[in-house]
Amino acid sequence: MAKGVKNSIIISKEEIQKKGGIVILSLREYRKLCERAVPTYYLKGKEAEELDKLVEEGLREYKEGRTTSAPSLKEALKIYGRRKKNKN
Repeated sequence: MAKGVKNSIIISKEEIQKKGGIVILSLREYRKLCERAVPTYYLKGKEAEELDKLVEEGLREYKEGRTTSAPSLKEALKIYGRRKKNKN
């Protein structure tokens, strides 16, 4: 960017009031906030082992090309559950 040249963003007062305010952050700060917004869970014992097995199974299925296409996570889980049930 040339020295002395600035980019401007114009936001009307009405729009700010309508939205309830605005926040301006650097992309780095925004990403940090997003990372901290996700809770961290620590599993132990049987729960940890079950999750490890589930992840291993998922990675194996992914490598084998056995993935599920669905419009949403909810629908994908339904399909996955039906497939799992039919295997047993």
